[in-house]
Amino acid sequence: MINSKLIIYIIRFFFLALAQVLVFNNINFLGFINPMVYILFFYWYPVKENKAILLIISFLLGITIDLFSDTMAIHTVACITIAYMRSGIMRFCFGINYDFQNFKLSTTTILQQITFLALLILFHHLIFFFLEIFSFSNLLLILKKVFIIGFASLLLCLLIKSLFSTQKK
Repeated sequence: MINSKLIIYIIRFFFLALAQVLVFNNINFLGFINPMVYILFFYWYPVKENKAILLIISFLLGITIDLFSDTMAIHTVACITIAYMRSGIMRFCFGINYDFQNFKLSTTTILQQITFLALLILFHHLIFFFLEIFSFSNLLLILKKVFIIGFASLLLCLLIKSLFSTQKK
């Protein structure tokens, strides 16, 4: 029998991939702002799950987005990198609490959760836009895209997170 949490993670995977490909890749607000909300998958992935599975799933998520976005594996590289960096980012955001066996993301403060999500988005966007532009001479353009699109992505991710949160208040 399949675990109900596994079904939720599969639904989140497909929902975020479809939402990114069908909706958010076509927004093009102000001519260049395309929020990337599929990063929420890395936020919602269970804390103490197998990291090898996370790397495989991040490859599948990235390659799925790349196939429909025609971005030549840029999403894949960014996804695999933040999947690899995720535990370090969590240790930075949550400190010693992260090392405990019973650590849950829902027991942390809102500020820690927003910081964690913002750092995931920041590192993802730095990697993504550096590989997309691939030029140090355009460093200001890279930083502009990272911060503006990152801010739009963070706002939409927080909105989606609050809409689909399973946490009871």
